[in-house]
Amino acid sequence: MLLKTSLRSFYAHKGRMLLSMIAIVLSVGFVSGTLVFSNTATSTFDRLFASTAPDVLVTQTPVKKNAGPRQDGAATLTVPASTVTQVAAQPGVKTALGQIEVGNATLVNPRTNRAAGPAGGAPARVGAWVPGPRTPLKITSGGAPAGGRQMMIDADTAARSKLGVGDPIRVINSFGTFDYTISGIATFDGTNPGAALAFLDVPTAQHDLLGAPDLFTSVAAFGNGGVPDSQLKRTIATTLGSGFDVQTAAEQKAANSKDVGSFLNFMKFAVLGFAGISLLVGGFLIVNTFSMLIAQRTREIGLLRALGGSRRQVNRSVLVEALLLGLTGSTLGLLAGLGIAQLLIGLMGSAGMKISSSLEIDATVPVASYTVGLVVTVLAAWLPARRAGRISPMAALRDHGTPADGAATRIRTVLGLALGIGGALLLALAAANGESAAGGAGLGLGVLLTLVGFVVLGPLLATGVIRVLGALLPRLFGPSGKLAQRNAMRNPRRTGATAAALMIGLALVTGFSVITSSMVSSTNAQIERSVGADYLVQANQTGVTAAMVAAAKGTPGIDHITEVVNVLTTLRTPDGQSQEISVTAVSPTITQDYHFPVRAGSAEAVTAGDAVSVDQDFAQAHHLSVGDRVTIDYGKGHTQSVPVGLITTKGNTLFDKQFYIAVATVGQALPADQRPAAGALLGKAAAGADKDRTYQALQDALSAYPQLDVKDQSAFKELYQQRVAGLLNLVYGLLGLAIIVAVLGVINTLALSVVERTREIGLLRAIGLSRRQLRRMIRLESVVIAVFGALLGTGLGLAWGVTAQQVLKSGGLQVLTVPVTTIVVVLLLSAVVGLLAALLPAFRAGRMNVLDAIATD
Repeated sequence: MLLKTSLRSFYAHKGRMLLSMIAIVLSVGFVSGTLVFSNTATSTFDRLFASTAPDVLVTQTPVKKNAGPRQDGAATLTVPASTVTQVAAQPGVKTALGQIEVGNATLVNPRTNRAAGPAGGAPARVGAWVPGPRTPLKITSGGAPAGGRQMMIDADTAARSKLGVGDPIRVINSFGTFDYTISGIATFDGTNPGAALAFLDVPTAQHDLLGAPDLFTSVAAFGNGGVPDSQLKRTIATTLGSGFDVQTAAEQKAANSKDVGSFLNFMKFAVLGFAGISLLVGGFLIVNTFSMLIAQRTREIGLLRALGGSRRQVNRSVLVEALLLGLTGSTLGLLAGLGIAQLLIGLMGSAGMKISSSLEIDATVPVASYTVGLVVTVLAAWLPARRAGRISPMAALRDHGTPADGAATRIRTVLGLALGIGGALLLALAAANGESAAGGAGLGLGVLLTLVGFVVLGPLLATGVIRVLGALLPRLFGPSGKLAQRNAMRNPRRTGATAAALMIGLALVTGFSVITSSMVSSTNAQIERSVGADYLVQANQTGVTAAMVAAAKGTPGIDHITEVVNVLTTLRTPDGQSQEISVTAVSPTITQDYHFPVRAGSAEAVTAGDAVSVDQDFAQAHHLSVGDRVTIDYGKGHTQSVPVGLITTKGNTLFDKQFYIAVATVGQALPADQRPAAGALLGKAAAGADKDRTYQALQDALSAYPQLDVKDQSAFKELYQQRVAGLLNLVYGLLGLAIIVAVLGVINTLALSVVERTREIGLLRAIGLSRRQLRRMIRLESVVIAVFGALLGTGLGLAWGVTAQQVLKSGGLQVLTVPVTTIVVVLLLSAVVGLLAALLPAFRAGRMNVLDAIATD
């Protein structure tokens, strides 16, 4: 009986539940799509690594664990050719191949003087063509490189750069500039991991890429099938001794999968953020939908109670309807997720990383999808279901439902005020404590409490705020305006729940807008205060070569060029602790390019003497003072003890967690052939020189090196703003989704209220209200609700953003900037959103037949 009643009620109101179902579909779709995409991408790369990895791979052990398997500073890690012979002679080894692959070379199309590398920041890998048992490429055009001036490239790079067999191609690295002719095109059998690949013959690769013959970057060993990989690894490692890193195929796969996983996780969590927003905002929509449906079915539920139905049965009946809604929405969301996964795969393909189009769906996908959809829906419907169970049989005799519960209103008021005031106090304490554990915890808890408090107080605030917001409506729009204002105030609980969805979205975007605007303003202020250099030259993974430095220094109008070199070291402090850090080695002219924020000591002690700088937090953590000595270990036995010459003040992102040392000081301990290439150059125009003309001359001088990025101070600021804009665009995307779901909520609320007020609308039409006035009434009601939610969200967002800026002030967010234009635009757009959301309900209301509406029971 209970199930039959629930099914009939669900099918009778399926149209009214449609918009709530869309919110569930969106939420579940993002969850399932993310999981399917992650599974597909992971399995794609797992298959690639499993099918291409040799049974055992031998490389030189990096000096520092974070240096990677190929490069350690300037020198490419290599193994001697004799290693190939040694590995091949081991029992169980069928084939041993010497391989060459480097990531510190730039591929250039000479015709366009542009890098021929991949899109999306993926690296270019240049090496030797050594086909083996598990080569992932096959030659599809032309032939393999033969002779010193031939190169083969992969098909995706050829298509992207519009290169073909016989075209010229160039490589720029630390050994010089080398020109080749494309001899062939190779195509991946399966997945292209995204990198641009180029191949030379072995002798040419050794000379041009490694600078010496009889060297390889790795040795790939393939077993004869009679010895396990683990045993083969032990045998090879024992024979070669120390200085070599030996990995089995499984270990290679795990290491490669970890590198890929770190990139995929960013996309995964970003998309799950959209799912979280959909779930949060959709929950309000579901609560509102069931609350209104129960209000409309008061007489029906009262009759069920009069016929013997218990509170528990009525409660279960509503929850079964919610279960059906969640089940249907989750199923559709699971299917929608497949489309979202395909969309993400397409986005990866456009960035140069091709992922299998055969989707991987394991048991976690449907389990997570149905768990999310059903749990959220049932939880959201629990309160309305509980309220339905409290309807008495006598409600069947009334036309307008049960009277308001004064006790519940008082409890809501007390609870809302307690949460809101408590949250506000926590935000104030967080701002006072700044960047500390108490400040961070206070900010997080304060945001949560104020959000919940405003959601609880929403219905109570609705009456007063809308009375003010709608005060002009009767004067401007006559009877339609007056009715719209009263309708919005008539059911404050419904109005508050409808506005809450918009409030959450706008609170998030306003808060993040304040933070990101403050980040940009603070960084610009820091650049103006701390950077004296006029120009910045940045290189990609290839580094800045001596020829590039010479070209920059020879630019007319340049006063000086400062080299900036990052050296991976281990720093040992007097307290006995060791930490792997990157020390920035700089030329003495750095004091003209950077104005160091001095806490203690001086910048000259670092650049002119044998000293190192540390930041304030590091000094406090290790109890360091100026003059205390630390030990810098560069690896391979190269160490030096130097004093602390400068402690930089924290709160400047250019110097926090940065350690500076003079290039000459590094040269005392580290041989020239082991020093990394400069990663960037800082330049300053000569006194009296035209800075713009010198900037153009510097760009022209370095135009032969497309891998270099030359910027002046204004361009450097724009670069940082673009990085912040990327984060802000993600936030705006989340806001857009929240607004979409919120609009669905407004549409649903108005549509259900139109049904609820069918007889009232018929009577209004009967006494002279025109169709136009009726539609205007509904549109104005929607606009007032939307603006109400927008005002609450903007106020919350401003409180969150200002508090976050105060908490992070000592960490560099020193300038508070409130984006007034953005906030005003968002408020205006909220009114537009309310207007658009009312179009369909207003149209349907206007089409009602007057007599049928009056006769509605």
